[in-house]
Amino acid sequence: MIADRLAAYSRSLTYTHLPVEVVHEVKRRVLDSLGCALGAWDATPCRIARRYALSVKVPRGSTLWGTGFRTLPDLAAFANGALIRYLDFNDTYLSQEPAHPSDNIAAVLALGETTRASGKLVIEAMALAYEIQCRLCDAAALRPRGWDHVTYGPLSSALAAAKLLNLPHAKTVQAVNLAGVANVALRQTRVGDLSMWKACAFSNATRNGVFAAMLAREGMTGPSPIFEGEKGFMKLVSGPLDLPHFGGERIGNGQPETPYKIVETYIKHYPVEYHAQTAVEAALVVREELLRAEGPSDEKSSRQTLERITEVEIGSYDVAIEIIGRDPEKWHPRTRETADHSFPFCVAVALLDGTVTLRSFDEKRLTDPALQALMDKIRVVEREEFAGWYPQAMPTRITVRTASGKEYVKQVDFPLGHPRNPMSDREVEEKFRSLADGKLSRTRAGRLVEAVWRLETLGDIGALMPLLKVKGLG
Repeated sequence: MIADRLAAYSRSLTYTHLPVEVVHEVKRRVLDSLGCALGAWDATPCRIARRYALSVKVPRGSTLWGTGFRTLPDLAAFANGALIRYLDFNDTYLSQEPAHPSDNIAAVLALGETTRASGKLVIEAMALAYEIQCRLCDAAALRPRGWDHVTYGPLSSALAAAKLLNLPHAKTVQAVNLAGVANVALRQTRVGDLSMWKACAFSNATRNGVFAAMLAREGMTGPSPIFEGEKGFMKLVSGPLDLPHFGGERIGNGQPETPYKIVETYIKHYPVEYHAQTAVEAALVVREELLRAEGPSDEKSSRQTLERITEVEIGSYDVAIEIIGRDPEKWHPRTRETADHSFPFCVAVALLDGTVTLRSFDEKRLTDPALQALMDKIRVVEREEFAGWYPQAMPTRITVRTASGKEYVKQVDFPLGHPRNPMSDREVEEKFRSLADGKLSRTRAGRLVEAVWRLETLGDIGALMPLLKVKGLG
């Protein structure tokens, strides 16, 4: 049974068996995710989630990041997870089903705090959550069947929670059963005009995963077999699930251990949906070439040169087009959530501004006439030659044509942050500091960075929480 196998693996994974590079990648993802959370502190859905969690005070509970307030661990997982996810700037994994595995981190830290888990145990739980979620994404696509990728989240977060709670095998199986039966999410979250729920869908999944593990600890049982049953997960949700070997397991015949999935996940360099990363990079190169060839360098003249663009072609692959380049709303986004999931918007901003930042998605920018005019010139086409490249590569070719009859072309296959083109530790730190700017003092930000880099030395993960208090709150 799959639930038994998942439980057995989660019980077997230990810090001492984790390769050094896996431990280091966990710390990089923690730093990256905390930066994303601080950057989203004032976002409306995050304030709503935090306000709700503030209604339940638990003196020895889990901290709501940015504050000194403690609440139930599942509510903290929800509110803090929304912070990580809101900007669409946290890490990504692309396979048969795409995912943002760092969405599990808020749940791990919330329950880790209440159990006074050590840094090493927290690293174990995070590596486990990444492993489970990514292997499930490898096993079966949910999107074509109408389900959202967050449906795998209750399973990965429940197993991580079970590890933190030190549940025995039988109760870990029940945590999986409980997480799997009641938390199937609709793909409508990511279709058409995107709502605030996009930021909360996975944090809700992890909230339910934590809740499932806590119920299992108390003796609650769930339907079994949850995957193989007559009305189970495989029959109704995923289709056949053939899970391969997990990280650290030996295939046999003298083969080395299976690599851990976290090393195959991607850190984002731009705050856009991952399939748009290569598009933004290519558009920025094209912009430089166009301005160098056809216009002077001052800002006013640059705008005039860019106005002479007659057509922009975004050549990409089927999955990317389905997610961010197909719906009519992508050419007329009315929300930040839609804009950062829009090929036309992200490319138009890159061409006009020469950068893509958090400010690129301000409400005022969504109605910018110049931006809309350029989006009207953009078409998205599926390139036959890109068939089969995804998920090993994410090729995007930007072609810009101008009134002078010239054509500028750039293709990018592996964006900065991809395992084939990784961001350095320094670049990850710089991203964190830029996102934390205005929320943490330089001193506190520096102390938090140092604490994350020595995460394995912490005797109690709760030591991180005071370092996350935003300015003005203590």
